[in-house]
Amino acid sequence: MKRLAEFVKERRKEVNLTQEEFAERAGVALTVVRKIEQGKTNLNMDKVNLVLRMFGHELVPADSKELEL
Repeated sequence: MKRLAEFVKERRKEVNLTQEEFAERAGVALTVVRKIEQGKTNLNMDKVNLVLRMFGHELVPADSKELEL
């Protein structure tokens, strides 16, 4: 989650938006952006993806078959 937190925070700052402005543009509550940037683990993946789509990214569930060696 730390990588996600750093990614979102860095990208948000690159586009010069406050957390509140960013949340509004992403269509999520301010608390969602704060939780992501704080590295919280109890996140709604749909909300996380709304945030990540602002940067052209998306998280998808890993298929356990793809993870097998």
